[in-house]
Amino acid sequence: MIIEREAKIDELIGKTIYQIDVNINDLTFFCTTGEVYQLYHEQECCEDVCVEDIIGDVVDLLDSPIITAREDTSEENPKDCSKENQDNSFTWTFYNFATAKGHVTVRFYGESNGYYSEEVEFAKMIKQE
Repeated sequence: MIIEREAKIDELIGKTIYQIDVNINDLTFFCTTGEVYQLYHEQECCEDVCVEDIIGDVVDLLDSPIITAREDTSEENPKDCSKENQDNSFTWTFYNFATAKGHVTVRFYGESNGYYSEEVEFAKMIKQE
């Protein structure tokens, strides 16, 4: 059984990632220390949160210690976005990562009727025996 513990994104600083699994709704980071972290959103009714795009090459985050891991949010559309928001509420969440090899920004887009969460969660996955 795997459980999760809420974590802070800066827990990745100093860790070396050897594998990243990227899906439309989540990213999973596998560290050389054996730790596994996940960026995700638990979907509910009347909202949707997904990875809108990734700027940079995630390969640059592998096999080199993470030196930057930061979260930023915005309720304004980025300049390069063509989305015309028809929803009551939306949130952009940006995750910025860097190693000596390069920088990557993961951009999540969340939309809802304003009642449901549009937040992205970051958790440490723990295998329980």
